[in-house]
Amino acid sequence: MMDPTTMLAAAGAAGAFALALPRAKARLLLSRAKHPSLTGHARWSQRVAKLVPFYEYDEALVFRVDGAPEDVEARRRDDFHRLAALYRERFPRTLRATADAEAGLSDLQLTSRNRVPFQFARFVKRHLRSGAFAIAATGRKLVDLDGNRFFDLTGSYGLNAFGYDFYRECVDRGIARTRELGPVLGSFHPLVADNVARLRRIARKDEVSFHMSGTEAVMQAVRLARYHTRRSHIVRFCGAYHGWWDEVQPGVGSPRPARETYTLREMDERALEVIRTRRDIACVLVNPLQALHPNSAAPSDATLVGGARRAGFDREAYADWLRRLRAACDANGVVLILDEVFLGFRVARGGVQEWLGVDADLVTYGKTLGGGLPVGVVCGKARLMKRYREDRPVDVCFARGTFNSHPYVMGAMNEFLRRLEDGELDAGYADQDARWSARAKALNARLRAAGLPVSVAHLQSIWTVLYDRPSRYNWMFQHYLRLHGLALSWVGTGRLIFSLDYTDEEFAEVADRFVAAAQAMDAAGWWWAPPAATEAAIGRGVLREMLRAALGRPRREHPGAGDGGSLRPGEARG
Repeated sequence: MMDPTTMLAAAGAAGAFALALPRAKARLLLSRAKHPSLTGHARWSQRVAKLVPFYEYDEALVFRVDGAPEDVEARRRDDFHRLAALYRERFPRTLRATADAEAGLSDLQLTSRNRVPFQFARFVKRHLRSGAFAIAATGRKLVDLDGNRFFDLTGSYGLNAFGYDFYRECVDRGIARTRELGPVLGSFHPLVADNVARLRRIARKDEVSFHMSGTEAVMQAVRLARYHTRRSHIVRFCGAYHGWWDEVQPGVGSPRPARETYTLREMDERALEVIRTRRDIACVLVNPLQALHPNSAAPSDATLVGGARRAGFDREAYADWLRRLRAACDANGVVLILDEVFLGFRVARGGVQEWLGVDADLVTYGKTLGGGLPVGVVCGKARLMKRYREDRPVDVCFARGTFNSHPYVMGAMNEFLRRLEDGELDAGYADQDARWSARAKALNARLRAAGLPVSVAHLQSIWTVLYDRPSRYNWMFQHYLRLHGLALSWVGTGRLIFSLDYTDEEFAEVADRFVAAAQAMDAAGWWWAPPAATEAAIGRGVLREMLRAALGRPRREHPGAGDGGSLRPGEARG
């Protein structure tokens, strides 16, 4: 018979096991709900980023890192320097202004450094700079300092949904209506009350709060969710962008890890199970722009190491996902926050909630809602928007910004909301799913017919360029597009944003220029690839380069497909 001490020990061990089992199960479920990529594992992505050494290709290798034969290397070299000469000839003032400003403008230093993969960056920047200045916007075109006119595909980070002339009118009229009060802060202009009433109708929510940016609006929504649920953690989905603050950008780009953020797989049942069962989750953040590339980070040409970019939008599948996510949140008292800062009012008069048929607890807006001026807005249900507790007078959820409800911003917003509700913008919304799908389909057909290894995927008027052939040089396409009069943002071909007022004739001209740019790039040999080239082979080759650079063995004389060559380690400057 077991003695009492042994029995107590056994009982204690059994009890400890019984207590540990649910925690272990919950931990396993959480692990399985994370995306297997580094994007899905924020802390690991930060650790890996700190280990990647800087190295660059010398000029002898820049044009043949994929093992191209001599004739292809020569074509690439000649055309690269031809492009560089044309850039200097056509954009001298714009390029000079960009170079002069960069020394004191840290934002420009970051974007200039991250237009192409870092191994090529210094060489490209030395010879083939991209301009960052514009002096005018008219219709669908931007004008640089040299008078060159480009079709605008930048979209001003998503602001330009209805055309620059529209926003210019909103700003001018809005300021005119609020000029007598001017930049008075603290007191509200009467237009604030009208904006609140209109937003309550459009968003189908009880209350509104105004902020200075989309990032700040998301911060406030998360803070309110934590305050009212008394829970600590937030859920974001792999690859989604919700602004630049640490807790919603817990991986690369943030200087410190986010301890209370779960990054889960989007459109995955395992993520729903975590949301239904964990008792520490205050809210779930959804950026519906991710429907174009679920579980992938925002595309950028700087990350086009081999060209592997996957994208495609399925409206029904994503709408079904949001319905199931809504049910999972309801089952566990989790606040559902829909981040419409980028897509809001671009896809429908009632935003994404109307377009995809989802009712969020809190919804955040920004960009276009300000009528051309900076703004962030939170709309929500009354029980979540309240910033204090009736029975606890000093238990408050404080949020107040100096420039919240600035009269000029409120005026421009009111102009936007009036036009939105009066139906002036309905023509842009009418049949836009079919219209933009037809445009993408026609362009892809032309690219296929021309035998070009490039195509586009889209979510209405937001597009991304896909590359159908593994190549170390797909990022070069942005330079040909700019030369052919298409203005791109600093992420290059990762995201093309059209305004809804593009006519069929204007789009046809954009398509002509797009195809011509692709043909020029193809003729220069950039899309040559060895028969055995695959995305996996290119990835392995780049990994070997990094290891050699980290070990101080940078030289390899015989590069293969995706493999290294003559590399130069060192500090990346400018």
